[in-house]
Amino acid sequence: MENNRESDAAHQVPDGVDVKTVLALGALSKALETTERARGHLYGFHQLTGSADFELGDAVRLLREAGHDEQAARVERDIVGRNVIPGHWTFEIIEAYNSTYYQPFAAMERGIVEELAAGRDHLHEARLKATRRTQYHPDHTATPPTS
Repeated sequence: MENNRESDAAHQVPDGVDVKTVLALGALSKALETTERARGHLYGFHQLTGSADFELGDAVRLLREAGHDEQAARVERDIVGRNVIPGHWTFEIIEAYNSTYYQPFAAMERGIVEELAAGRDHLHEARLKATRRTQYHPDHTATPPTS
């Protein structure tokens, strides 16, 4: 059964909020989402670099077992546990990114959404959902079915 509401209350544009503001908040949200993706890549970089460092430990062991002590010692001394940038391991890069950029950006976005849209997220996307769905189609309902 079709629910006639265009969207749930959490996604209704508050009174007094114009279309330009909804678009601006959508752009702000999209920028934060892109930052979330960038942050995920940093975590991938962190995990891959850490895995590589442990794999180097295996290579050192295998070099020693193969009788290549000098090469094993060189890899262990010069590469295993090495900083990825001067003075920093990957976790420190993530910490600096989080405190310097990500957390202030996320707090700013949240504050502006609170100020301008009563804290309601994804208003632009909710408008798109309302305009792009096929009315009365069972897979395009405005809200989940009520039981």
